[in-house]
Amino acid sequence: MQSPNLTGLSVLVAVIAAATAFGWWRRRHDGRLRAVRDRRPTAAGDAATLATLGVRAGAVTLVQFSAPVCAPCRATRRVLDDVAGRLDGVTLLEIGVDEHLDAARALDVWRTPTVLVVDATGRIVRRAAGVPDRDELLGMLAPLAAGARG
Repeated sequence: MQSPNLTGLSVLVAVIAAATAFGWWRRRHDGRLRAVRDRRPTAAGDAATLATLGVRAGAVTLVQFSAPVCAPCRATRRVLDDVAGRLDGVTLLEIGVDEHLDAARALDVWRTPTVLVVDATGRIVRRAAGVPDRDELLGMLAPLAAGARG
């Protein structure tokens, strides 16, 4: 039988190891642009939901879901403003989750900030939860923006 001090130390080490592993995993995945699989039959519903939020066909749109109390949302807004300003044909639309909770749920938005990349046909092609990387976003958007203009 282990002494209480050794048991407590073992539990503490296990908790620290688990928290470190989770933090490492979260840092690696936070803000990464992920390809979106076609979620039939909800893809048609996504287009209708996006249209009610103000996404226009023919333009590449960055849709940011944010909340007033979300500090990373402000950093995300700065990155997206910069990216949209650098690329012709890319627009930015910021949506408050508190005012559009049904739309957020319909689009599988469970945390803020969440960024959806919508192509010129109105289809969600990428998504990121967290602050996206500016260079990754620019590299991914340049061909989409060129296609929307051409």
